[in-house]
Formats: sequence, C-alpha cells, structure tokens
Amino acid sequence: MTRIGVVDIGTNSTRLLVVDVEGGLVLARHERRSEVTRLGQGVDASGRLAEEAMERVRGALRPYVVRMDELEAGRRVAVLTSAVRDAENGAGFVAEVRDGFGLEARTLSGEDEARLTFRGATSERPREDDTPLVVIDIGGGSTEMVTGSRGEKEWGASTQMGVVRLTERHLHTDPPRAGELDALAADAAQIIRKATPEGVRERIRAAVAVAGTATSLGAIDLALEPYDPWPDPGCWSTACESRWVVAVGTVVGLADGLLP
Repeated sequence: MTRIGVVDIGTNSTRLLVVDVEGGLVLARHERRSEVTRLGQGVDASGRLAEEAMERVRGALRPYVVRMDELEAGRRVAVLTSAVRDAENGAGFVAEVRDGFGLEARTLSGEDEARLTFRGATSERPREDDTPLVVIDIGGGSTEMVTGSRGEKEWGASTQMGVVRLTERHLHTDPPRAGELDALAADAAQIIRKATPEGVRERIRAAVAVAGTATSLGAIDLALEPYDPWPDPGCWSTACESRWVVAVGTVVGLADGLLP
C-alpha cells in the first residue's frame, strides 16, 4: 500500500487529494482540498501566466505541502494542465513547483489529461460493463471528451473550450447579454463539431460529466440549497467526487504504471 498526495493545478482551481492506493484501487481517502486560484487568468489573450495568478497557486501549495507532511504521503505529485500547456512561461512555473515545493511536477499533454480523466471517472465502474460511454471534463482552459468501455479509453480529444477561456473571450457584462451568450454557444458548438467525428457521437449510449460545472448544474437541477458538489448519492462514487477526477485518474495511473 502506498500513500500518494496529488495536487491538480488546473486553469481555475488547485486541488489536493491524499489517498492510500494498492493494486490500482483507492483504499482510503485522507484529504481533499480545493482553492479557486484561476491560474489561467488572461492566458488566452496574453499567452503568459500572470504573476498574480501564479502567486495565488503558491499560496494554495504552501498549506497543501504541510498537510502532505502531516499525513506522511510517500509520493507527492503535481499535475498541471491547460493553462500551463498554453503559456509561454509555463515550463518555468512547472520547474518552480518542482524545485520550490518538492513535488514531482509535470505538465499533462491533452492526450494524457483525457486518458487520466477517463480512468478517474470510471475507476470504480465494473470492468465487465461494455456500455459505450463518453466522459466529458469541463475545465477552466480546456474540455476533454473521452469515449471507451470496460475501463479503457478508445477515442479522446482535448479542446480549447474551458469555462475561463470562453468567459474571457465572450462574456463582458454581468449578467451577460443575450448576444454574448449566443456567441459563446456558437463557439462551443463549432469546437465540438470540429473535434468529434460523427461515428463517435452515434456510438455513445451513456455519458458522465465531471468537474465543477457539471456538479453545479446538477445542484441547480435538484434545487439544492446549500450547494452540495456530490448531489446524487446513487452515482458512482468516483464520478460523484468529480471535482477531483484528474487527481483520482493520476493516482490510478501511477498505480497502474501509466505514468512514470
């Protein structure tokens, strides 16, 4: 059994997950934390990580490292995603996370992020279930769409369709004007059509949506007050914890040897 701490440094949030894992299965969860750090602030327009955005991430990492010390996590990994992939100064920030905070820091490619998202979202689904499904991970800088069955990815795409990116691109008033919402919807629809082959869409029989946008929409639909990010007690447990799906996928990937 290995205790692993994973920090998922996303475009909008920075999350900590500390778990015990053995044989590719998560046996116990010891810590989950999340901070809105908005690392992707302005990246779509400037192509660089803003200093104030990086400082927000540093502020989240300091107590995360302390907590991993307290829990005696044997392995400590940080994964960085869309904002860092796209930023001119992204590699330098990865090096800072590695050297300054003692984490095994790496930037996930879009392909890696899609694969780990699928593994995380389906890790507790029965492997014998061959229902063709799609996992949709709506992030801050990108949205990953991954199809597969029996726990194995068959097709996937990482698109430039994150909530921070499209909000900065199209929504300039609060509340947004109808024309702004129409432009955002048209942009998203075009990205999806371009990224997804028709044959892939026709084959799908089930869908799993993960991350904060999905859980927020679920809470709105169920009229939950106060907000609960795990609204449906009957859903798959990993998918319910969908804000941590990349972190869970990273844990499973490490255990299965999918990541070095």
